[in-house]
Amino acid sequence: MDFPRIEGFTALASHPWAYPALEAVHIVGIALLLGSLVLVELRVWGAGQELPLRALARLALPVTVAGFGLVALSGLLLFAAQPNEMLGNRAFLLKLGLVSLAGLNAAFFHARGSLALNDAFARAQTALSLGLWLAAIICGRFIAYS
Repeated sequence: MDFPRIEGFTALASHPWAYPALEAVHIVGIALLLGSLVLVELRVWGAGQELPLRALARLALPVTVAGFGLVALSGLLLFAAQPNEMLGNRAFLLKLGLVSLAGLNAAFFHARGSLALNDAFARAQTALSLGLWLAAIICGRFIAYS
């Protein structure tokens, strides 16, 4: 199935600075998302025990959500610039799957109350989270070369 080309988005892909600027926004979003997650994950794993876990999580959550918002918005615009090319790219499709799994893992982490439990399963969830996000980032880099 081919998506119809939308002139403004098609022009975005070939613009000399707009597309690279949008990629930069995407990377800033990734940095905010992953950086804030890693801090909470390190605390769940036992680092920085003098920091209350719930307080750290309350501080990190808005940063994580803002980072994800930037990633999602810029990602949608990057996709809209080249939808057919992206849908034909295995690295892109794998990235979408990994991001979906990371989102499901995060939803389950919070629904389960893993912050309060802070048990071995919570540590496993945070390790899975980190692995999924790193794999998604790697797939994102491979998109340009696939």
